[in-house]
Amino acid sequence: MAFQECVIEVAQDQAEAWSDALFELGALSVSVEDADADTPDEQPLFGEPGLEPKQLAWNRSRVVALFGDDADPAVVVAAAANQLGIDPVPAYQLRAVEDQDWVRLTQSQFEPIRVGERIWVVPSWHDAPEPDAVVLELDPGLAFGTGQHATTAGCLDALDRLANDGRMFRNVADVGTGTGLLAFAALALWPDARCIATDIDPTAVDVSHDNAAINGVKLGHGTGELLLAVADGMESPMLAARAPFDLLIANILAGPLIDLAPNFVKALAPGGTIILDHGMGITAAYSHLQTVSVKVGQRVKQGQVIGSVGSTGRSTGPHLDWRVNWFDVRLDPQRLLPKE
Repeated sequence: MAFQECVIEVAQDQAEAWSDALFELGALSVSVEDADADTPDEQPLFGEPGLEPKQLAWNRSRVVALFGDDADPAVVVAAAANQLGIDPVPAYQLRAVEDQDWVRLTQSQFEPIRVGERIWVVPSWHDAPEPDAVVLELDPGLAFGTGQHATTAGCLDALDRLANDGRMFRNVADVGTGTGLLAFAALALWPDARCIATDIDPTAVDVSHDNAAINGVKLGHGTGELLLAVADGMESPMLAARAPFDLLIANILAGPLIDLAPNFVKALAPGGTIILDHGMGITAAYSHLQTVSVKVGQRVKQGQVIGSVGSTGRSTGPHLDWRVNWFDVRLDPQRLLPKE
């Protein structure tokens, strides 16, 4: 079956009304795009629960409605304009959309992803490029976390770096697990650890359960096993019973992450880590801290106290593990210190 796309350029305050009207009048799907995309006038527009943008459209918005080949877009657009009290009927463009093998087209968009030195995230329709690496099989579906998104890849890269640096963890929590990917990676890198993975969405927990079976991850309470649970943030008896954690992963939205930061700190064993984002791709990690004086998302100034050093791990006294990265490149922190 062939399809037709009807494209209408509208003002920012009309985009939502046009979308609703076209959908009610028979459009198979409707999307809104920035009409200035890929130009100097392009507008970044992001939103998440608690941090929604004031306007849910762009200054110049492009409404794209999909119809079957038996529909008459001219009639639909005229009816929508009449319903919205808009006269004259705005100009629009029609584009033919040929029928395709949509499953194969979708699969072609997901290739194996290498993260760090040894982690591969591989869809089921591909062979693992390096079978001896840490291979995690995952298909895109109903839950977040396939390795495509920068935050998921960043968390995987951080886990890989910790393992390469010889860090050992015994008690791991993955809060907001989505597909379960980060929990699976943690258990692959530290097979002697216990791990609990939670999500506020029961569907995500079900997806993680299925993905665990695909990846041979054993479910349970013991060493090398994964415990799955539905939980709102840190509000879970199972999380409370497992704490304190020596590794806590939380790849969730910024708003909830900031709100939950104090509870994350309370759930960590002594020797927690602060990661600061300095912008321009530069991040700094301060580890083996006894106390933490800031929270996730907080802006800090030069000279501000962010924590106090402690004596954790195999040490003979208080010390600090300070690491600086520029994107994927490890920098020598001593070169960044002011010269005397």
